[in-house]
Amino acid sequence: MLTMADAESGDRSQALLTDLYQLTMAQGYWAQGHWESGTKGREAVFHLFFRQHPFQGGFTIAAGLQPAIEFVRGLRYHDSDLAYLETIRGNDGQPLFERAFLDALGALEFRCDLDAVPEGTAVFPREPIVRVRGPLPQCQLLETPLLTIINFQTLIATKSARVFLAAAGDPVMEFGLRRAQGTDGGLAASRAAFIGGCSATSNVLAGKRYGVPVKGTHAHSWVMSFESEAESFDACARAMPNNCIFLVDTYDTIEGVKKAIEASKKLARQGHRVAGIRLDSGDLVTLSIAARDLLDQAGFPGAVIVGSGDLDEHRIADLKSRGCKIGVWGVGTRLATGHPDGSLGGVYKLAAIRDANGDWNHKLKLSDDPVKRTLPGIQQVRRFGSGDRHIADVIFNEASPPVGDWVSFALGGPGRKSGRKRTFGRQAEAKNLLAPILRAGDLVDDCPALDQVRQHTLDELERLAEPVKRLVDPEVYHVGVESGLRELEQDLIRRVRGPAPRQSAPR
Repeated sequence: MLTMADAESGDRSQALLTDLYQLTMAQGYWAQGHWESGTKGREAVFHLFFRQHPFQGGFTIAAGLQPAIEFVRGLRYHDSDLAYLETIRGNDGQPLFERAFLDALGALEFRCDLDAVPEGTAVFPREPIVRVRGPLPQCQLLETPLLTIINFQTLIATKSARVFLAAAGDPVMEFGLRRAQGTDGGLAASRAAFIGGCSATSNVLAGKRYGVPVKGTHAHSWVMSFESEAESFDACARAMPNNCIFLVDTYDTIEGVKKAIEASKKLARQGHRVAGIRLDSGDLVTLSIAARDLLDQAGFPGAVIVGSGDLDEHRIADLKSRGCKIGVWGVGTRLATGHPDGSLGGVYKLAAIRDANGDWNHKLKLSDDPVKRTLPGIQQVRRFGSGDRHIADVIFNEASPPVGDWVSFALGGPGRKSGRKRTFGRQAEAKNLLAPILRAGDLVDDCPALDQVRQHTLDELERLAEPVKRLVDPEVYHVGVESGLRELEQDLIRRVRGPAPRQSAPR
């Protein structure tokens, strides 16, 4: 986030929104002559993916792509950035960065190719969400900003989608700004929550910047600032007759509902219609049932009951199962912060480097922890469907796709058994998920409007099988690695690790 000093000085550069080691590695590549693609440069391919779903869920909603694109397209190292980097010292007290490298950094124009799944797409562990291809140092410099933008918004969009599913058709409003992770986090959360299915936000700046509908009522302090609750409701009605949702639980909730009804009758005599009431505490099932009865008996069946107060998908599902009469859900802290998961475990890994002869050298990372191993190749995801349902995804090497049937082996991981084989015919209904976004740094097509992204999310949720969408103990969606890519992976593992040690014959 920009500091006040930055804003006052006019310095709005975000180029240094990165980890120091990205820049030290870049200087290392520069020192080896690998700064640009070509005879001395090295072209590379990186993939951004995650290893397991957040919230112990069965799906994840990709988000944050448009802000990431905007960041990459505007990435330039300004004089102020270079001046700051000159001040950083190494262990010997000498400048960490060479002046010639900083000059090269200042002249750098990002010319990478970027492919990504569209925002709002349902994605699964180990599938690439973003693929970056270009000069190795440039790809490396994009790691941290891409992760910080996409990880958080994907986390919040997924949480929002879970809340949306729990609400089962009821509108959900996001109002977590006051509890969000700073101002940048608050804006990003409002944007991502709308993508995930929320219909509105309390965040006015998000409304201005992203076009998200804004909604709001009043606080307990409004009620407390008057001599009586009834007076506060009447004053609210006079001030904003077209925005009356009375907060009724400041003192005694049922008495508050009755006073709200009296204020609503006055509104009706003046030709206005009350929007509803809000419950923010107490037994929301019992109170909402009683409030609904009182409102209906008074002639206000169209007045909504808005519920709020530390809600999340599990509490909403529980309240609805017990007959709660809340019709609009206001979700704040647990949505905007991604409670209880602090982050999405997205990573960004090298998968291929082109050598001086133009041939691709495939790369993978091994680990004693199998879930931390990576796949090689220039990866793409093939999604297979049946009618209006997604049924399976297959990760394959775009440089050598299968020529016949698609044979895949399930990837392992938390809650997932590896090795299960599935075969799809050449004519099976399918599409590739990663689409061209940037070519040599230039935008291929305009980004869709945010309401279109939200609709894409809702369409994706419709296409997932109900067991995959369960909030608790969801069914595992099949994600496999294509047989040719699997053979490449196994061959690389053998080359890296060498032949297995011979077993001595028993005596």
